[in-house]
Amino acid sequence: MMCVSSDLSLLPQVPSAYASVVEQTAKANQLTTMNSRLRLHSDSDWISAHPEEHQDFDSFYRDPSRKTPNASHNTIYIQTIGSFGEAGAQTDQCVEWLREYCQAFFYGLSVKLLPAVTVAETKCSFRVNSDSHNLQILTGDLLQFLRSRKPADAFCIVGITMIDLYPKDSWNFVFGQASLSNGMGVFSFSSSLLLRPCKKMTHEIGHMFGLKHCQWLSCGSNHLEESDRRPLDFCPVCLRKLQVAIGFKIADRYKMFLSGLSAPEESSTCQSLLHFPKPTEAFQTSRLWLHRCLDILRE
Repeated sequence: MMCVSSDLSLLPQVPSAYASVVEQTAKANQLTTMNSRLRLHSDSDWISAHPEEHQDFDSFYRDPSRKTPNASHNTIYIQTIGSFGEAGAQTDQCVEWLREYCQAFFYGLSVKLLPAVTVAETKCSFRVNSDSHNLQILTGDLLQFLRSRKPADAFCIVGITMIDLYPKDSWNFVFGQASLSNGMGVFSFSSSLLLRPCKKMTHEIGHMFGLKHCQWLSCGSNHLEESDRRPLDFCPVCLRKLQVAIGFKIADRYKMFLSGLSAPEESSTCQSLLHFPKPTEAFQTSRLWLHRCLDILRE
């Protein structure tokens, strides 16, 4: 076990240009250390086991390959693949919550659901994992399928499924995979709990904006293998990247994001005839943090 709680030498230093932003966030974040310095918990953590090139804001901004939404391509499409448990209103409601969350997170863009498809309709290669004995779908084939389903006005399309994924025969599994150049991504989640799917979906879509895995702070753009340890939202550095790509005002996005994390009766966009209560308990820490951020911005 490699503990570096007091030794940050293995992590990249927060760029000096963003030090004041990080400091302001820390002051605003008196209720929780939402975006604390990233810590390595073991030598098997992704950041140490799979070194990647660091991406600060300048390198993101100057990246000629990154994609930016425009008037002709300003919609995020979500494609459900395969069964999501028992069919019916509850499944439909959970998928709609995911859509609402995604629209709040990427405030300024439209988010739409495509008609659900079965695994057979994708005609993708699959296997039964020799260790877990779970059915797994080849991600490359799924991305090709999504390309054929991508509407003309799409900024990107993301597939979601409850079935395990694998990128190639030598890999045991993968949480998700995205193609930045083609604006496509797919991810799997094995639980119907809302918190984890929300994290995974926005993480994969973030890649399509050109965001690489954050190595500065605890952030929604850390690698998916650390998804349970990272917060919902992006850190100040990665949020700035998203802001310049979409063009939203921070306060307006925080308000919409807060609404998306609240139960309908708590938000300004109440839904009528809600079939099932929205599981918002897991979002309580994030809601308190957003309230505090808005208070700071009003001062």
